[in-house]
Amino acid sequence: MKKLPTATLLALTGVSALGVHAENKLEETVVTSSRVEMPLREVATSISVITGEEIQLRGFSSVANTLRYEPAISVTSNGGAGSTTEVRIRGERGYRTQVYLDGIDITDNSSPQAGPNFANLLTGGIDRIEILRGPEGLMYGADAGGVINMYTATPQAGLSGGLEAEGGRYGTQQYGGHINGGTEIVDGTLMAERFETDGYNTLSTDTVLQDDDGYKNTTLHGRAGWNISDTLRAELVARTVDGKNNYDNCFNSEIGARSDHCENDYTQDAGRVALTHSGVAFSNSLSYNASKTDRKFYTDGVNDYRYRGELQQLEYLGNWKRSDTLQLVYGAELQKDSSNDGFSDEERDQEGYFLEYQGGFADSVYLTAGARYTDNEDFGTKTTYRTGAVYLVEAGDGEIKFKGTYGTGFRAPSLYELAYNTGPYAYAPAQDTTLEAEESKGYDIGAGYYANAGWYVDLVYFDQKIDNEIYFDLVDFSGYLQGDGESSSDGIELTAETMIGEMVTLTGNYTYTDTQDYTGEQRLRTPKNMGNIGIILRPWDGRLEVSLNYRISRDSADESSGSVDDYEILDLSMSYQILASLQIYGRIDNLTDENYQEIPYYNTPGAAGYAGLRYTF
Repeated sequence: MKKLPTATLLALTGVSALGVHAENKLEETVVTSSRVEMPLREVATSISVITGEEIQLRGFSSVANTLRYEPAISVTSNGGAGSTTEVRIRGERGYRTQVYLDGIDITDNSSPQAGPNFANLLTGGIDRIEILRGPEGLMYGADAGGVINMYTATPQAGLSGGLEAEGGRYGTQQYGGHINGGTEIVDGTLMAERFETDGYNTLSTDTVLQDDDGYKNTTLHGRAGWNISDTLRAELVARTVDGKNNYDNCFNSEIGARSDHCENDYTQDAGRVALTHSGVAFSNSLSYNASKTDRKFYTDGVNDYRYRGELQQLEYLGNWKRSDTLQLVYGAELQKDSSNDGFSDEERDQEGYFLEYQGGFADSVYLTAGARYTDNEDFGTKTTYRTGAVYLVEAGDGEIKFKGTYGTGFRAPSLYELAYNTGPYAYAPAQDTTLEAEESKGYDIGAGYYANAGWYVDLVYFDQKIDNEIYFDLVDFSGYLQGDGESSSDGIELTAETMIGEMVTLTGNYTYTDTQDYTGEQRLRTPKNMGNIGIILRPWDGRLEVSLNYRISRDSADESSGSVDDYEILDLSMSYQILASLQIYGRIDNLTDENYQEIPYYNTPGAAGYAGLRYTF
């Protein structure tokens, strides 16, 4: 496929600022920045939103693939569905991003760096995704990557539901359904999803076994609520995930040789219970959430590794709102982590306390300032903070928004990292390394024009750094080491969107990311240049929707080959509303059948078509 020059991509992205739309983007409400509802006009942090309609139209079964169209996000996977998948924001490793679903922290404590497990995260039932980029996740104790907040649809009174079924290339089948019901007093929803695929041979060096590496996933998710009074509500969320993945490139310890006959069984059970009071001036929420994760690895049919993790969190969140332009958000949390790798059984506690001030002046200036105090059982106390400012200026038929933030973050070494360096598989130099906590800091500044007609264009410059970055020794494979110096990531994000007439929407984003590790080398698997250009058509009063997205990735580095080939992907998806309750849909991923690799030696899917039916009542 012929490559577009970066300058052309920038021009095409910027041209999206021509046309009309429904309303000013600044009126959209988000929650993730400060954990209370705020219109985007008052938010200084960099936030992007994927709506339920966009999730359905993109059509991807996995959250990771759905995120690929967003600014500053790169995704790598060492194989097909269910394989290890990492989502990087602004070049930061995936475990530096916190991920929540209906308020549940779905961190996988059984994984090496205790991060989110995107390989087993499906889109079924997810109605909205908010993404906060950078080390400004003060309210969550987040690190340099940021926060991804996902929500299922809020239960409603009455009875409704739906079913859907999809099939396509690689023997892929997907089935799902949900039922939603309730009264003004009690309500609830239950969702179920089954995904399975035969997959393909994921490793290019697997020339002997040459088997397809399939994947199966069953996910159940439910919510129930009780409106005790007009101001008091209790809510319960429960979730279970069971995934089985075949993959290539594991190690048979019995015969001392690598193998391509590998399997990973993954389960995660998670839940949350919350009691929320919503008053005129004061709002309060008390919640408890917990998750248990179990991963089993098989080589040539033998279960040779097992990792288990558990996370428990008790949290209080409060909000005092004196007026629309003055409020305080505050809270406290107690968290307990545990991890068991078969050789060691570790656990630790961490406390956190936070406070943020939010103020507005003259309907044009909005300020935030907050701090967080963290007390980690192993690594002591740390105070992190965030400040932000927004200045709005009326210009023409719209507004110019100037914004800026500065924030810091803190990450203690995971229990797995610590245990590995003292376990039977470590040796010098990692065995002699005493890991310290990572500290991050960063700022971004930006300006955008938001038209009352709905179109907008936004430009952000970001710069962030990490001290004492922890990384695995890829030279001697001795364990986890720590960089002596700063790792950095800086660049620009350009985003734009417009609607032409009633039927055509143009979208575009471009991200330039310059990364360096503590030695001055480019950080691994983060493209310097990424971009998306999209067009959405909605003819016949919106009954037909067609989405075409062109995605590029260029100038990425890898430890084995020094670089990764540039590639361009074209995706097509569409849906047609046959009846008010019946919709057919389909998509073609990698329409031009681009032959590319995100990680050297690991294959990626070729052109693949999928089609399905969606019924609602």
